[in-house]
Amino acid sequence: MGILLGIDTGGTFTDAVLFDEEKGVLHAAKSLTTKHDLSIGLNGAAQAVLNEAVDIKPEDVKLVSISTTLATNAIVEDHGNPVALLLIGQPPATLERAGLKTVMGSDPVIFIEGGHTASGDEKCPLDVAALEEALDKIKGKVSAFAIAGYFATRNPAHEIQAREIIREKTGLPITCAHELSSNLDAPRRALTAVLNARLIPLLQHLIEAVQDFQQDIGLECPLMVVKGDGSLISADTALSRPVETILSGPAASVVGAQHQVGQKDMVVSDMGGTTTDIALLKDGLPVLNKNGAVVAGHRTMVEAVEVHTVGLGGDSEIRLDDEKNLVAGPRRVVPISLLACDYDFVVSTLKEQLERGWRKTYDGKFAIKLRDLPEDQRESLSRTEEFIYDKLSEGPMSLEKLLGRQVPDPPLRRLVDRGLVIISAFTPSDASHLKGLHDSWNKEAAELAAAIWADTEKRPDQMVAEDALDFADKVWDLTVIQTGEALIDSILDSRIGLTVAAGQGLAKQLIRESMKAEKDRLLPMIPSMALAEPLVGIGAPARSYYGEVAKRLSTEYIEPEFAHVSNAVGAVAGGVAQRAELTVTAPDDMRFRIHGAGEQEDSFDLEETLEKTRQLARTIAHERAVNAGAGDIEIRMEEEIRQANTGGSDKPIFIEAKITATAIGRPNLG
Repeated sequence: MGILLGIDTGGTFTDAVLFDEEKGVLHAAKSLTTKHDLSIGLNGAAQAVLNEAVDIKPEDVKLVSISTTLATNAIVEDHGNPVALLLIGQPPATLERAGLKTVMGSDPVIFIEGGHTASGDEKCPLDVAALEEALDKIKGKVSAFAIAGYFATRNPAHEIQAREIIREKTGLPITCAHELSSNLDAPRRALTAVLNARLIPLLQHLIEAVQDFQQDIGLECPLMVVKGDGSLISADTALSRPVETILSGPAASVVGAQHQVGQKDMVVSDMGGTTTDIALLKDGLPVLNKNGAVVAGHRTMVEAVEVHTVGLGGDSEIRLDDEKNLVAGPRRVVPISLLACDYDFVVSTLKEQLERGWRKTYDGKFAIKLRDLPEDQRESLSRTEEFIYDKLSEGPMSLEKLLGRQVPDPPLRRLVDRGLVIISAFTPSDASHLKGLHDSWNKEAAELAAAIWADTEKRPDQMVAEDALDFADKVWDLTVIQTGEALIDSILDSRIGLTVAAGQGLAKQLIRESMKAEKDRLLPMIPSMALAEPLVGIGAPARSYYGEVAKRLSTEYIEPEFAHVSNAVGAVAGGVAQRAELTVTAPDDMRFRIHGAGEQEDSFDLEETLEKTRQLARTIAHERAVNAGAGDIEIRMEEEIRQANTGGSDKPIFIEAKITATAIGRPNLG
């Protein structure tokens, strides 16, 4: 077996490990994620880990596999390019379900006639003229398309026909909902297709960056990506189905944690820069959510690790909520101590703001351009957005200078929402620098920003904190409490289907009290919580918080040796798994119909139909596994046949059958 290179690209750090299947992790390294050019951070991490392994040459590496939180973070932070959603044969009321209207926002939605029935027969012809007219109206306003047809899982003909028309007229990336899921529920299929369409440019950017550094370093080997269920797929497969990489990072972290710890039952909590991802392991396997991964409140149709994702990480924005209480997250910002490492003016600007003697709204905050916008998409910017974007092309600027008195805040926020600009401000990572838990970046900048915060009124004549160190202590304690809340919340949701939010405030208050280091002695009771399984903390900030979290939860704490790069370990410790799920229905008393294998097929004998469906499922699953990069493939079969008994006949009436083939193998290293 050759050497495998596992890489995880997170919101803040890019991690790399060299891995041997027999010996485990050989070397590990980190580099800052460079969002404006991902190849810089990727190259830095890969070069660092290869430099540690003086006895390993690039030609010894037989596989590069990556996990990433980029897809999850893009959804959590509501980033992404504008896309158009085409709904075929579906009423406008479809937008009111599954959170689809919220996800679409101001992006265009096209309704046209067409669609099929539950048995796969055409409901009415596709309105080609209406589609072409709609395409002319939105030309140049979107970067991709998502198509969702009524009962397209039973007959995808109209989705396929529409795809060809859109491809010919626009040349843009297109996602068909039937290719992502065979399950019914049109709005959720549409939601999943929209997210997939938005993520294509993001994942394409990542994969191209990896391929560039492979070429630079001389790594001539296959490239794979971790799916949300912890299995691996080839880079080409990931590019066509990027939505399947939702929760890729959490899935890899669970696989990596289990590989290192060997514990069969445990709670794994992975704190990154943007999110905290919590998952459970039972009997040595990650618990999967077969109803669809939930990210930022949106339930997709992506089968993935059952993970509770919250917008809390080392780079979470520290802010005051509507009630003037300190809150961490959910939006990610660049830590002020990190920005100051690259730009000397940050410290001098913070000093000027602190010495001024009175606080302004934008003190302690800066803006940075994240990426270039193609010329054909600049027309989507308002005049003010374009002004701000062009100003930031000169380099980061303080919000005080950027916005001044004449430029409003909303256009900047819209640029942030699109992932074109990011804010830099005080974060838990900055607090860790002040407390001596972290020392990689500019401590002086963190201290100045904390002093500005401490000198800010949250209520008349009531300052946020006594001084900079007191503010850092408050932020650290806040992060510990919110982490504990998220852990308990995820377990309640997993076990009984309820979250703290359903407790109308009482449950949340009791949990918060139990997480406090100093209990409120005015209460007639002292609430406490404990986890039934050990807590395994991973991620770069884990060491700063999880020991204290476990202590307050009276829970055993395990920190793996390579906790800081567990995602990268999981990127190479998993295998390839691909499924094919076919459905058999009975359109009438004489016929049986196969759905999900391309063109639907009819026959007149049930047993022959079922056997043919089994063979088709095996073939499709095997082909998908090969395309996903698997070798040494084995097939596992599952089937569910629904029948109904009637009083007037001994023979049950066939209703429907679902036949699933799962092809499993290790990456094919050639």
